[in-house]
Amino acid sequence: MSSPVGRRIVVATQNPGKRREVAEILAPRGLAVCSLVDLPPVDFPEEGTDYRANAIAKARAVTEQLDEVALADDSGLEVEGLDGAPGPLSARFGGGGLDDAGRVAHLLSELSTRPSPSRRARFVCHVALVTPGGAVQTAFGECGGRIVEAPRGAGGFGYDSVFQPHGFRETMAELAAEEKNSLSHRARALRALFDD
Repeated sequence: MSSPVGRRIVVATQNPGKRREVAEILAPRGLAVCSLVDLPPVDFPEEGTDYRANAIAKARAVTEQLDEVALADDSGLEVEGLDGAPGPLSARFGGGGLDDAGRVAHLLSELSTRPSPSRRARFVCHVALVTPGGAVQTAFGECGGRIVEAPRGAGGFGYDSVFQPHGFRETMAELAAEEKNSLSHRARALRALFDD
């Protein structure tokens, strides 16, 4: 695939935290990033349980409907004691009406009666870049760690406040953005996508 440098990349999200994180990670590569917040609405297909397929489908929908270079990711938290859940359903864990804090509370409730090893977890991310010509490129990243007993930190989004990466005392939400963006699953996937 030809390099998208010099072209705008539309991140297939309306989540401001995700858009900011992707923009910060890609800034050193000279890539201009925007999200769907200021663009016409896009009709997305139903998400399934395959991260890579979900990412490709989201990016392809943006490219086909807006004629833009599109970047999409499908990420999830996989917890050992929950048999890999919430996984691809991380954004809907506990029910459709919950916000980030509600999903975190539901996760901690599910783990409250389980032994400590059950808290081993990893964040995973599949990213897909699709161009108007139809070319598709994908990459994968992951970050291992554990789920702490209570939320800590004000940074990040999603499950960052309860995820402690291997080798750190802080949760993802307690790390400076630069540090998080050097080790997160999304950062690793994006580096693999654009550095290959």
